[in-house]
Amino acid sequence: MGCGTSVATETQGKRVETDDTVKSPSPALTMKAAVLIQRWYRRYMARLEMRRRYTWNIFQSIEYAGEQDQLQLSSFFSFMLDNFTQLNGNGPDLISQLLDPVVDPWLDRETCYKLIPVPESYMGPRLSFPLSVSDTNALLSAFKEQQTLHARYVLQLLYETKKLLKQMPNIIHLSTSYTNEITICGDLHGRLDDLLLIFYKNGLPSAETPYVFNGDFVDRGKKSTEVIILLFAYLLLYPDYMHLNRGNHEDHIMNLRYGFTKEVMQKYKTNGREILQLFQDIFSLLPIATVIDGKILIVHGGISDQTDLDFLSSIERHKVKSALRFPRRSLDQLDISQSCKRTRSAAGSRPSSQSKNQRTPNQRRRRCEHSRQDSAASTSSSSSSSVSSSSSSFGSPRTPSCLSPRPCPSSPIMPYTINVLQVPYLDSLSSVPPPAPPQHDREWKQVVDILWSDPKTQEGCSPNTFRGGGCYFGPDVTRRLLLQHGLQLLIRSHECKQEGYELCHGGQVITIFSASNYYEEGSNRGAYIKVGRELVPRFYQYQVSRTTRKLTLTQRVRAAEGSALKALKEKLFTHRSELLSSLQQYDQNNTGCVSVSEWAQAFESVLRLDLPWRTLRPHLARLAPDGSVDYRSCFEDMEPGIPLPQVTPNMAETLFRYRTDIEIIFNIIDKDRSGLISIEEFRHTWRVFSAHLGVDIDDRAIDDLARSIDFNKDGSIDFTEFLEAFRVVHKLDNKEQQLNGKTAGGKCL
Repeated sequence: MGCGTSVATETQGKRVETDDTVKSPSPALTMKAAVLIQRWYRRYMARLEMRRRYTWNIFQSIEYAGEQDQLQLSSFFSFMLDNFTQLNGNGPDLISQLLDPVVDPWLDRETCYKLIPVPESYMGPRLSFPLSVSDTNALLSAFKEQQTLHARYVLQLLYETKKLLKQMPNIIHLSTSYTNEITICGDLHGRLDDLLLIFYKNGLPSAETPYVFNGDFVDRGKKSTEVIILLFAYLLLYPDYMHLNRGNHEDHIMNLRYGFTKEVMQKYKTNGREILQLFQDIFSLLPIATVIDGKILIVHGGISDQTDLDFLSSIERHKVKSALRFPRRSLDQLDISQSCKRTRSAAGSRPSSQSKNQRTPNQRRRRCEHSRQDSAASTSSSSSSSVSSSSSSFGSPRTPSCLSPRPCPSSPIMPYTINVLQVPYLDSLSSVPPPAPPQHDREWKQVVDILWSDPKTQEGCSPNTFRGGGCYFGPDVTRRLLLQHGLQLLIRSHECKQEGYELCHGGQVITIFSASNYYEEGSNRGAYIKVGRELVPRFYQYQVSRTTRKLTLTQRVRAAEGSALKALKEKLFTHRSELLSSLQQYDQNNTGCVSVSEWAQAFESVLRLDLPWRTLRPHLARLAPDGSVDYRSCFEDMEPGIPLPQVTPNMAETLFRYRTDIEIIFNIIDKDRSGLISIEEFRHTWRVFSAHLGVDIDDRAIDDLARSIDFNKDGSIDFTEFLEAFRVVHKLDNKEQQLNGKTAGGKCL
């Protein structure tokens, strides 16, 4: 046994010596291996960062493109309402209740909510006014448990909020001398979980924990009603320590597209219209800015080179019901004459049949003579006006497609002079000289700049063409305004940032965004700022997530990238004919292939999303053997949601592209929120909207489509099924679902 032990020990020692010899490479080899590993890791992280950045660009570009679509739709509504009393019988009546609703005196009575009974079966919170801490705690608990506040208490809470906001100034002035720190939060967009997490980490609103919420409380998220009710409840409980700025989504026209209107009507079917009308009034009464210690300015969007805080303090903010609604003013002031050159749409000229309200030639001539006099006066006054052309006066939400400036091509460096406007006339554009802005227009424009503008790195101020509203303001504009009003910092929101916040303009502008996972699960963090007496901002980040903590960085990037590419492919599908037409201009021999540069140029010219198309090409299209792009492969993995009825191709594609706009119009028509509209309403809606789009489709095609989607032949259209027909579906998703279904079925067997 002793020998055996001895031998084993000797053998083990030899093995250790051998292993030590193998594991001791030269220092040069060790260094070389470390360099190779480091180089590989850096390349890997660089590729990951590249994917993360273009994913972010896709999300943001599509978001801003949606805002441009909304601005165009609202400009169409405004033009119809301002200039036509009827179209095919009752055109503007469809939207007059939305844009200029008649104020119901019932809503201004203190007893309006008392007429609504609360059944004994209601298990939610029962509020008593004035609110107490127990009431707000009851609201918190109820919303955590997915309960809905009864309509009676919602109306009473909104009524009390409206009374309070009427007493508040346009710009709120706060002081840190009465508290240790003030917490500033950015966009929430209906994310109740983010709001609850902020309250959990930072504390509930109170005298010791004052808050400033910087707009965009609603839309996009599924809990906008709960978020806004909680914020209003704490505003009523602590009016000196809870402060709410207005954002660009505190706007009833924006709410139509981005979900808040639909959410309210679904949760409060009986009293939804009254609740929405009160929200509309309250949104227009929210303060537009907050100043801390006279040194920190807080606004939702930004500023322009014409922003004047003293002027903003004196305006009647409640008159700006919607920043998308240009102040009511007839276009009789503009010179729309017969000699104006009209740009017809590619679909063809308008039908010769005229609507009942259209002016006769004599009426039009008298109108033009009158407008020429006004135009001459406006031109002379505008030349002496102090309003600079670099601001957003003609590039803001009121005029994305309705009144757009055409710059003089004299010099791309010098600020151009706006000397002509493009005014829509159904499917045409008429060139007219711009009028001088009256007082209410200037007030409106200043509010638009505050709510919609974004900072840029370049000097100067220019219209925000990417969003379609507000302006881009440079570091010089920031420095000038801060110096003029004795400020040292501008805090704004309005833009999603991956880390929840971002500094620019040499640290003088801070963007804060509080809705985490805004585009996709794991896409971004949320953040809030705390400012004490030293006025040094401190940032706190968070992320509401139940799944991303378990994912690696690569998995999170891959998930967000997949979602972004799906959204982009849907965009391609809805512009399919335009893209093919543009690409075929390069493909003279009809080979189905173009060069990579031609492919990228065609995509950008049609979509105008400002994306790195060459980088995205491997995800969107295949290469042919000769290295050119097989552009027809871009549309292979997409199809309609359900088999479409036989309709003309341009009508089908139009319905795909403007699905959201048509949904907005149909929701206006569907007054009882039944989800059903009559065949006649469908026909009329399409005629009105096709006039806006300039799509030449005859009534027979509209009737054929209407009959084909009247599935049970009862004379009504189920709008949900109609929208489902015009939803883009990815074939790969269908294959995966079918595969998962078969797998699940096999397991069950």
